[in-house]
Amino acid sequence: MRLSSSTILSGGLAFLLLAPPAFATEGYFADGYGTQSKGMAGVGYALPEDSLSVASNPASAVFVGNRADFDADFFVPQRSSTITGNAFGADQGFAGNKIKIFVIPEGGVAYQLPHNLAFDLAIYGNGGLDTNYLKNPYARFGATGAAGVDLEQIFISPTVAWQFAPGQSVGVSFNIVDEFFRDGGLAIFSGFSADPTHVNHQGEDSSFGYGVRVGYLGQITPWLSVGASWQSKTYAGGFHKYAGLFANQGGFDVPSTYGIGVDVKPLPGLDTAVDVQRIDYRSVTSVGDQFQSLLSGTPLGVNNGPGFGWKNTTTIKFGVNYHLTPTVQVRGGYSYTTQPIPSSQTFLNILAPGTIQNQFSLGASYTSPGGNLPAGLELSIYGTYALPQTVKGANSIPAGFPPGGFGGGNANIKLTEKVVGVGVGYSF
Repeated sequence: MRLSSSTILSGGLAFLLLAPPAFATEGYFADGYGTQSKGMAGVGYALPEDSLSVASNPASAVFVGNRADFDADFFVPQRSSTITGNAFGADQGFAGNKIKIFVIPEGGVAYQLPHNLAFDLAIYGNGGLDTNYLKNPYARFGATGAAGVDLEQIFISPTVAWQFAPGQSVGVSFNIVDEFFRDGGLAIFSGFSADPTHVNHQGEDSSFGYGVRVGYLGQITPWLSVGASWQSKTYAGGFHKYAGLFANQGGFDVPSTYGIGVDVKPLPGLDTAVDVQRIDYRSVTSVGDQFQSLLSGTPLGVNNGPGFGWKNTTTIKFGVNYHLTPTVQVRGGYSYTTQPIPSSQTFLNILAPGTIQNQFSLGASYTSPGGNLPAGLELSIYGTYALPQTVKGANSIPAGFPPGGFGGGNANIKLTEKVVGVGVGYSF
């Protein structure tokens, strides 16, 4: 039994156009793309497995064959915060988990062309953040209603790759992003904004942007491959409904990223891969500038105004994949990310506690040889556990800011995540 390529392409594209964004374990970036990569903690620069590999390295497209992939993640984050030592009230804890579980699809289609070229279309969630505190952490300062934010980023990445020599390829993706944002329960910050009517509870706003990703992938020896990729900053139009909250009148570009990876095959059927990735959060003013610039009289929303104070991060990923049989693979991985949120910046990051640093993953795949299932059908599953991570504040709540100050003390923020993902791939 074989499925036609036209059936795969038409069904796949219809699915992809409905794909919402993923949430994240590397700040607000996804830990990886594709069920098989995620089963190895997101390694992907030098070990392409499916059509979503181009989201890490565009040069991968020539090595995955003609195939379509459709995945779904069942994502369970637990977000929480505490306020301690504050003059406006007793120590108090808050849970930001109104939504308990998220179902997140992604997918891609790859097609090999003449002259050692390949085309790939991947649609996926670059990342996101969601908090919803039914008990508002800022209520002691005068805030009302539930507090929280919802940030979503959907990427569409048409890609072309070229194998310019045996085992050597380059690729480029044109990244198109559609961002969505909403918030609520943050009216207390309107008094500190250059545009107080565009800070709180303005409904969903969207922003369209673009950028590029380029990559190289080469087989250096039969047992060693090396890959590298660079993604430009993705320039977006800004959230105009929230021009008084985010710096540069609502600006919210996607940070640039880059990295390198190696894949070593020490034994037949065994891959051991290592990736190192850098995310330049500080290149985006709304994300990287410190909230405490309010203390020097710089209001929210202006050029180079206050932000969430995130630092650039480095992630190291280790992944192993082993072919138990010609049809069965098993895999696992671990990744570590440097902490993006400084202890001095936790007050505003009650809304965006992207604190995860350590995560472990396991996964497996079965490829049908034919018979009851179509030949070339690939079924994959993975699970990821991101260890609980708390960032304790250090003088993070301003004490003497007018009018009346915020009463000093600290905000402590915490996040842990569990994910189970399933994927269906088909080679045609």
